[in-house]
Amino acid sequence: MTFEPPVEAIAAHVRQAFKAALEARGFRADAAQQTAIDTLAHWLQGWCAGRRGWLRKPAAGVYLWGGVGRGKSFVMDAFFAAAPIQAKRRVHFHAFLQELQQRMAAFAGQPDPLVLAIRALARDIRLLCFDEFHVHDIGDALLLRRLLDVLVEAGVGLVMTSNYAPAGLCPNPLYRERFMPAITLIEKRFTVLPLEAGIDYRTLSDSGQQWGEYAWPQSAGGLDYLQRWLGFDDRVLRDQVLEVNHHPLQVCALAPGNAWLAFAELCARAHSTRDFLWLLQRYPRLALSGVPTLDSQPTDACQRFINLVDIAYDAGARLLLCSEFSLERLCRGSPHQDFGRTRSRLNQLQPRDLSSAARDGRDKES
Repeated sequence: MTFEPPVEAIAAHVRQAFKAALEARGFRADAAQQTAIDTLAHWLQGWCAGRRGWLRKPAAGVYLWGGVGRGKSFVMDAFFAAAPIQAKRRVHFHAFLQELQQRMAAFAGQPDPLVLAIRALARDIRLLCFDEFHVHDIGDALLLRRLLDVLVEAGVGLVMTSNYAPAGLCPNPLYRERFMPAITLIEKRFTVLPLEAGIDYRTLSDSGQQWGEYAWPQSAGGLDYLQRWLGFDDRVLRDQVLEVNHHPLQVCALAPGNAWLAFAELCARAHSTRDFLWLLQRYPRLALSGVPTLDSQPTDACQRFINLVDIAYDAGARLLLCSEFSLERLCRGSPHQDFGRTRSRLNQLQPRDLSSAARDGRDKES
């Protein structure tokens, strides 16, 4: 593995790249964010030196946690871009687990295909940056527990961001005990760093990600607007049933790269993150109608909605949410612990007040 600059200069290189990224956007780091990049830079240099000489056992990685708007993503972006390692990847929680499950298929019939798939993965990656680390599903919990064990054993450097301290991962008491070894591994083998309240760079830039729209009220012509947004014409396929991962998915309408689904189908029914990934890979412009107030929904439907927003955002999809309610009312009172991140992402959707548009149209006619 070749490093450029030399190992002893890696920390300075990462710090300088972070400074340049800030200056390019006209930002300044606060104390917590500067501490985070300094910690990452110091760890990377020590990890690279440790891998070369085996004179000491460096930390397996860095676990960076804090609430929404703390600058975790900006710090991770700058660190990943500056890390002078070719075999590196930055991945999102859901997409990475799907890739791991797909790799397992190549080892079907062999003893412990999961471990074999992880080891094959480790041969291709030396530094893995894992964004938005969280655990709410028993299947994910068991996969991640094994994943961390094998990657650390294989010497893959790991950097993770999360909204939760390690002890706060996997809060569901039904299977938390089975994930505890992973929490213990993080606490013992990783540098755990809280990123306290600081600057949210998204609020300082006019060039923040605008990745779709939020239209309301649906009764004021919302479905017509939705179909225009998707570019539907007479050739659109309506009321289709797709087979997704061996079970049916009802779709209101389809066109190449564009799909319209109802919340009641996609989030209120038992569809998985794998289903959302499948859908967005084929239809990266997605509209969801009939989005209800989240305080009216059961926890599992809210979790699916949160997962959908996460996956669409990370995949670079274009999303239109159509609801009878304003975004403020839609989000009010949601008790879900992950909803702070989701609300931040929904706030980046362009608002489309259809009642105002309808009033403007009537005024012009009169």
